[in-house]
Amino acid sequence: METHLTTEEQKTLLKLARQALDGGVRGEAPIPIRYSELSPTLRENGACFVTITQRGQLRGCIGTLEAHQPLAQDVQEHAVAAALNDYRFPPVTPDELDQIKIEVSRLTAPQPLHYIDSEDLLEKLRPDIDGVILRDSFGRRATFLPQVWRQLPDKVEFLSHLCHKMGSSTDAWRTQRLTVHIYQVEEFHE
Repeated sequence: METHLTTEEQKTLLKLARQALDGGVRGEAPIPIRYSELSPTLRENGACFVTITQRGQLRGCIGTLEAHQPLAQDVQEHAVAAALNDYRFPPVTPDELDQIKIEVSRLTAPQPLHYIDSEDLLEKLRPDIDGVILRDSFGRRATFLPQVWRQLPDKVEFLSHLCHKMGSSTDAWRTQRLTVHIYQVEEFHE
């Protein structure tokens, strides 16, 4: 990551995320972002994932892999989407808001990971550092943030779960030629 966010920038993004999430859950329109009050970094295009947890358990995670809008707006939109639109969970309700914790992961631009075969792929993966994107020949795609290595530290298990998430067989990373990209994140939370 070229420049890391300052502590103040991180606090600003977490505040934007919290306001957007709380308002979205209550059915309120998002508070307009005052771009003139933001640092240049928060106004630049950026990509992020917003993860929400409840009592330490995943409650929603939504984001984007490619920067296409100001980072502040990306965080705001994904905070609401993580609370209301993650298909794996029912929408967050107002009575849950005080139990929800927010984590923001700012992504670097994904880079292709060139590999020869499945063993070479295993060799090149860097647990706890790389987020991984897999894409198959059908155009299906899935990603795991670097934080997922904490739950799936074994590279084989990590790739197998990611293939399953993509909708492929768990051994697709061994039996098919997948397109692989990696990225890193700057992670911070409430």
